[in-house]
Amino acid sequence: MQPPAAARRPMSRERHGVTWTDDYAWLRDSAYPRVEDPAVLAHLEAENAYFAHVMAPHAAFVGKLHDELVGRLKDDDASVPAPHGPFAYFWRFEAGAQYRTWYRTARDGGAPELLLDERVLAAKSDYFALRSIVVAPDHRQLAYATDDDGSERFVVHILDLETGRAKADLVHNTSGAVLWSADGGTLFYVELNESLRPFRVRAHELGHDETEDRIVYEEHDPAFFVHLGRTSDRRWILVNTGTHVTRECRLIDALRPDAPPRLVAARRDGHRYGLDHAHGRFWLLTNDRHRNYRLVSAPADDPSEENWREEIAPGDHHYLLDVDCFAGFMVITEKLDGLSNLRVRAYDGASEHAIDFGEEVYAAGLGDNREFETDRLRIGFSSMVTPGTVFDYVVAERRLITRKVQEIPSGYDPRLYESHRLWAKAADGTAVPISIVHRKDFAKDGRGRVYLYGYGAYGMGSDPNFNANRLSLMERGFACAIAHVRGGDELGYGWYEAGKLANKPNSFTDFIACAERLIECRYTRPGNIAILGGSAGGMLVGAVANMRPDLFGCVVAQVPFVDVLDTMLDPSLPLTPIEWPEWGNPLESEADFARIRSYSPYDNVAARAYPPMLVTAGIADPRVTYWEPAKWVAKLRALKTDDNLLLLKTNMGAGHFGRSGRFDALEELAQVYTFIFKCFGLSDEPTATREKRS
Repeated sequence: MQPPAAARRPMSRERHGVTWTDDYAWLRDSAYPRVEDPAVLAHLEAENAYFAHVMAPHAAFVGKLHDELVGRLKDDDASVPAPHGPFAYFWRFEAGAQYRTWYRTARDGGAPELLLDERVLAAKSDYFALRSIVVAPDHRQLAYATDDDGSERFVVHILDLETGRAKADLVHNTSGAVLWSADGGTLFYVELNESLRPFRVRAHELGHDETEDRIVYEEHDPAFFVHLGRTSDRRWILVNTGTHVTRECRLIDALRPDAPPRLVAARRDGHRYGLDHAHGRFWLLTNDRHRNYRLVSAPADDPSEENWREEIAPGDHHYLLDVDCFAGFMVITEKLDGLSNLRVRAYDGASEHAIDFGEEVYAAGLGDNREFETDRLRIGFSSMVTPGTVFDYVVAERRLITRKVQEIPSGYDPRLYESHRLWAKAADGTAVPISIVHRKDFAKDGRGRVYLYGYGAYGMGSDPNFNANRLSLMERGFACAIAHVRGGDELGYGWYEAGKLANKPNSFTDFIACAERLIECRYTRPGNIAILGGSAGGMLVGAVANMRPDLFGCVVAQVPFVDVLDTMLDPSLPLTPIEWPEWGNPLESEADFARIRSYSPYDNVAARAYPPMLVTAGIADPRVTYWEPAKWVAKLRALKTDDNLLLLKTNMGAGHFGRSGRFDALEELAQVYTFIFKCFGLSDEPTATREKRS
């Protein structure tokens, strides 16, 4: 069976005096977000058929690998119960279940009470996602939001916990975020417009039809998305609006749900702030004086900027990420010289301390903390070697209590593995961190295989946390690495700024420098590196495949954002206006146009040899539309000069995040890993761990 060739239907484009031709623009169905064009559907199905044909000889191994991945999941896993008022809430995976079941018990123990069974809800469709599950303040009602096709348009449902019956109230076309008023009579939610932009907050009064829902706030700037939040003491509901670089917050008194929202500080370009509340004051993180933020406080009756009082000064080495308030203390989530840190602080600043986890490089953050009045914190922790651990931290005693350690039923011995932090020298001399983990018997002789992951966008750093799935790679001789390229925030907000807009090419050259550093340190050699990135990380691996294809033995691009120029030229797409501060606005700026065109993976495909590539897409994906990877693969097929494998798999029943069940998702991962092993000529047997390296 031959790979499908897409018909070329040239469409001429022009901007800023530049004319170019897009041969595959026809793959965008004019009926989007529906896909109805028979030619488009036939092309996607032909690509899927070719994927199935190529993978068919490896079906037994995909199944075996899937069983291996599933074997590392605790079949009847459960969360640590989270105290909340008279109850403790938790979820559980029943044996063999793809989806969770939600329960609560009396706070001091007793028989579990079933609240919600995702298995029943998921049985109605091929795809299922639960976005929110929020109990009312009186614990008598439950609001939850579901998506049954991957489009990320959520329906809000309300359940009467006393009768176990669903209420007639339904709210459609939402982002999935919901919050209750203090009396449980009003439910706040975020409405989506026709372009999937979360643009409006409405208030739904129980017992009323959704057509009667009051508009609380409407955002008219298409570059600003609307989100809901609340303070830790549950006194204030937060209406947050923002872009990637600018944020603005309004307050709704949870005791007075009919009152209009009150603005904290008016938006100005580049100013970001977030807040919590305790003891009659708001505690805010703001970047008004330093890109790494400072902590200020303000009185609740007038939290405007002129009343901000500095509590923690900003600094080049402390990157403040979040502030969470509790009755007796606050917690600052931060990075100190790029390393994770949780700082517990008294409100008067008289005392503070960092929580000691006993490891230097790790990922840690606050977990499910539902109560304001508490003497302890629920914390999640892991490192590249240490499985996910849930702690309770007794603040007064500075003592960690282990509540749960991730179980690997098929077995895991952390003593067999080691993790390190390396530094690569970027093209401009900047030191770029690399996190790497491998078996201790991994031979650094220059012949090894490396799996290298990257993202590098939106200030979203890649934490060096534990991932049991990586064991399938490491047990077959791979070292697994993360390239912490600029564009993330691993080394502070400046690390993000150094990888966006005019600095975006730094992300690509940083990634290449990381690959070269791994070669220099004799972990591997050119051509023995598998690279993977998803979404904006898919853009990253697509760009470096154009720039340095000789370095890589295979490329996996999951729902990749690769048609960057065309997408950023189209403000009708839901994410385009909010993305302009990240990538630039090629509609208005000739410089932005030229820069994006210089690196956009689709626009830079050329007649050259490429590594083997696996590309995925989701037909209902509202974040990276299906036609981006489809166009990219079609152009690659037409121009590349090699005979290396090129596969496109479009999930015809899901969106950006792939299949939804926990076992189904691992089947897709098993296919990805099988593709990687196939590219490196590894046998289908796990004993490849000990084989001689090529």
